[in-house]
Amino acid sequence: MTMLGLGGVIGAGLFVGSGAGISVAGPGIVLSYAIAGGLAMLVMRMLGEMSAAMPASGAFSVHAERALGRWAGFSVGWLYWFLLVVVLAVEATGAAGIAHGWAPQVPQWAWVLLFMVVFTAANLVAVSNFGEFEFWFAALKVSAIVLFLILGLLAIFGVLPDTEAVGLSHLTGEGGFVPKGWGGVVSGVLAVVFAFGGLEVVTIAAAESDDPARAVGRAVRSAVWRILFFYIGSMLVIVTVLPWTDMSPGKSPYVAVLDHIGVPAAGQIMNIVVFVALLSALNANLYGSSRMIFSLAERGEAPRALLRVTAGGVPRRAVFASVAFGFASVVLNLRWPDSIFQYLLNAVGAVLLFVWALIAASQLRLRRRMDPAAVSALPLRMWGFPWLTRGALIAMAAVLVLMLTDDAARPQLLWSAGATAAVLAVAGVREWLARRAAGEQSPT
Repeated sequence: MTMLGLGGVIGAGLFVGSGAGISVAGPGIVLSYAIAGGLAMLVMRMLGEMSAAMPASGAFSVHAERALGRWAGFSVGWLYWFLLVVVLAVEATGAAGIAHGWAPQVPQWAWVLLFMVVFTAANLVAVSNFGEFEFWFAALKVSAIVLFLILGLLAIFGVLPDTEAVGLSHLTGEGGFVPKGWGGVVSGVLAVVFAFGGLEVVTIAAAESDDPARAVGRAVRSAVWRILFFYIGSMLVIVTVLPWTDMSPGKSPYVAVLDHIGVPAAGQIMNIVVFVALLSALNANLYGSSRMIFSLAERGEAPRALLRVTAGGVPRRAVFASVAFGFASVVLNLRWPDSIFQYLLNAVGAVLLFVWALIAASQLRLRRRMDPAAVSALPLRMWGFPWLTRGALIAMAAVLVLMLTDDAARPQLLWSAGATAAVLAVAGVREWLARRAAGEQSPT
């Protein structure tokens, strides 16, 4: 379970996307990751509390329905499913781009098709096989980060051959630790906060474990702390070894550090790691999306035809529904191989924040309904309730406002807000029709 959480969240957003954060925040990116990671930690603690108390394959969609009504469960479930299936296509596209660089004679769309076929097949087998598959994917990524941290620390202290101790010159020089002020730190938060998406898959998978309450509690505790250690530790090593002015968006700062300390073929090594990271996240997100839409179908919020499962307990039709857009992206890659990646990202840019907000609102409502004895018996509890839950909601609202004022982030917010508004409108119409039908059937 812990490795599944790590596998879902450690991806290209860390290995490549972190360069954009460093370029706008400088060494202050360490604070940006700490702030964004703190927010993700609070959300996961809330989600862990609800999932440990009420394990369900639909996780926060089920919790939102219980807390706020059918409209909320419908909305957060479909939004998260939409987010995962689009990100799934993004990950397949990103991995195909790397593979195309290795084998240019094979077109990018063909790689996307291959990955979608392989991982669709992997998700149609028994759940235990999927877990084993994802464990080794995640293990490779975690091992790569641990090795990077060790090499980085050795370089910082001048232990490696032909290196001198760096000291703190790169943290205090080139404008200081926060060269662009707190505005740069905030811009860094906008650049990195979405890299923490994917941890939620842990609570979805917990429902299929032998002991859901215990499994989700242990996985949430360990996965969140390890993610913070890997993310913040990596950033601290990067901005200590190299001047932040050497970083640029779109280029991996991990490659820059490995090149600097003399690791042979650093670029290709990191390409392999990013490639594995993308396929791992694709695998985890396909699993999460299929279970989410299956849960929606169980509650009558999606077509009931999706409920058919195999002898191994796999919701086959839900898997096929979730990979449909991934296969559609094959055509998109055939038509627009150079631009489709960014368009897909814009479509779901801020959906994660809307999902997190509904998770926080659900936890706030459900916890208030519980009596003190039930609260004390919870295997995992939210810290500082209700103040930290409210603080997290305020922080999410602040991030959305900042995205609206940022030229680079505004398109993502507007596209995502449009998708959210469409889902909420459908949820509202369904609620109105249900109430109308109930009114017509009630005795006069």
